[in-house]
Amino acid sequence: MPKKDTSPRAWQRMLSGRRLDLLDPSPLDIEIEDIAHGLARVARWNGQTVGPHAFSVAQHTLAVEEIAASLSPEIGAVGGLAAMLHDAPEYVLGDLISPFKALLGGEYPVVEQRLLATIHLRFGLPSPLTAALTAKIKTADHISAYFEAVALAGFGEAEAAKIFGRPHGIAPERIDFTPWPAAKAERRFLQRFKVLAAAADKA
Repeated sequence: MPKKDTSPRAWQRMLSGRRLDLLDPSPLDIEIEDIAHGLARVARWNGQTVGPHAFSVAQHTLAVEEIAASLSPEIGAVGGLAAMLHDAPEYVLGDLISPFKALLGGEYPVVEQRLLATIHLRFGLPSPLTAALTAKIKTADHISAYFEAVALAGFGEAEAAKIFGRPHGIAPERIDFTPWPAAKAERRFLQRFKVLAAAADKA
């Protein structure tokens, strides 16, 4: 009788039917529809935000892409896709708040970066990104986080500025930070991805 496999399961079944191995992810098992569906249902700030809907990672990534493109239009469609996908591993790993990530340390960032690199490979993005593009995305990420913290998560402006830096160059009213229902976030994410992917193919 064959021995029963007692090793812990390291894969997740996706709604597309793909089986994503977290220890050895393959770009063949990554679909943008799975990413959009998952990110639209992962809450930022552990769900500690105002309103009837969670502020999803999908909506956050759209805000980051919009901010990055506004501040640095030279990043183009490829940079926009990279901004949209900067938190893409969270569609399967979930969104751990930064303080908890710092406590975990260890293998978590390795798994996260491995999965992000595989996602980049799947969609034709460079891996790693250039230091300049990474910095532009991080700046946009911090700006979005500041506005989210103040508008949605109960932070005062001084407290948010101390953690994320005070944003410059973009007004919060330009971005829709009203939390969307999951279906709307998923649809908007897919729509924007398709626009950027088509533009990147022509570049």
